[in-house]
Amino acid sequence: MEPFDVVDIIRAKRDQQELDPEQIAWVIDAYTRGVVADEQMSALAMAIFLNGLNRPELQQWTNAMIKSGVRLDFSKLSKTTVDKHSTGGVGDKITLPLAPLVSVFGVAVPQLSGRGLGHTGGTLDKLESIPGWRANLSNEEIFQMLDSGPGAVVCAAGADLAPADKKLYALRDITGTVDCIPLIASSIMSKKIAEGTASLVLDVKVGSGAFMKTQEQAAELARTMVDLGSDAGVNTVALLTRMDQPLGRTVGNALEVQESLDVLAGGGPEDIVELTVALAQEMLACAGKPDEDVAAALKDGRAMDQWRAMISAQGGDVDAPLPVAPCQHQLLAEDDGYVMCLDALQVGVAAWRLGAGRARKEDPVSAVAGVEIHAKPGEAVRKGQPIATLHADSDSRFDRALDTLEGAWTIGHDVPELPQSLILDRIAQE
Repeated sequence: MEPFDVVDIIRAKRDQQELDPEQIAWVIDAYTRGVVADEQMSALAMAIFLNGLNRPELQQWTNAMIKSGVRLDFSKLSKTTVDKHSTGGVGDKITLPLAPLVSVFGVAVPQLSGRGLGHTGGTLDKLESIPGWRANLSNEEIFQMLDSGPGAVVCAAGADLAPADKKLYALRDITGTVDCIPLIASSIMSKKIAEGTASLVLDVKVGSGAFMKTQEQAAELARTMVDLGSDAGVNTVALLTRMDQPLGRTVGNALEVQESLDVLAGGGPEDIVELTVALAQEMLACAGKPDEDVAAALKDGRAMDQWRAMISAQGGDVDAPLPVAPCQHQLLAEDDGYVMCLDALQVGVAAWRLGAGRARKEDPVSAVAGVEIHAKPGEAVRKGQPIATLHADSDSRFDRALDTLEGAWTIGHDVPELPQSLILDRIAQE
């Protein structure tokens, strides 16, 4: 005999009533067990979408999702742990140089990452373009890599980590309830808290290529997640960062790995370096090491050494060449002038249509597909000059991608005024 009737809970939230902790704990557990049907949880998710969850409700909702599975424990490690999570963007390859960079300074980085869906790329998809690299590790392997190994690991979350969230996320994806701040926050934070990290730095994206289109929306999401982390005893900080144009000059899996290698070699695009350094500084400050020179560790090869150790430990051949697309197509500038803006969403969707992303979680992705950007905002171009190169497994992919890129580059005759920094704001525990 179940202690509650789910219809009563749906009605209560529909009528803007506060759910009590026992109701929330039961409904998450019952849904995970299959007692609450998908259509009933859909109705509850829509009621939450419309009426929200207050802070105590959201804390209990998140705790219930954590308790649906295991919670990793890194307390026996010889060093503290700190992780980073990005809400997703276009060309967002920051995890690749960031994890080994932070580990240079004796801090463990347990980066449990995901796969791409739609126009946002997935860290695991990018790393799987490295021959031999494997995403799935046991908890024992993760612990060994953090303790006596390279000190950083980027891998898939196990099926036993917040399984209620995996089930609910798939349901939200088909019921129009994805873009709901309480449900987004609890989805992200249930996994990150269950992961067992001591500290967490959030990179909350803002702009056309992000899920949060305005700074106000992003700030609300960031504050909600920081509060959830604080309530759970995880030292949590959030940066709001621009995502109105792609990060770096590549969007796609192997293409982004190569650009990350350029950063680890002491070069790479300025925006990638800026954000990698800023997030590394925040992570190290959370770990009690606020004065480390992270930029120097990128320049002098220490971060590259950690990268090679991390990739090798997961079976990757660090000396093997990355795969290259057999088919390429250049996109040419239609006028002389300066690039005024470059729409991140259009570039992300084009890379997806070229084969770099997936429409459903089970879809395969191409390691070689993507967009290489030759002209970014503020740069001068001449008519007929290549402004991008499209990469794909087949020429048949190009037409739809080119349609998507129509108007993505805006070219004007005056040099545009560009923002000085990618960082819009910082939100910390109060």
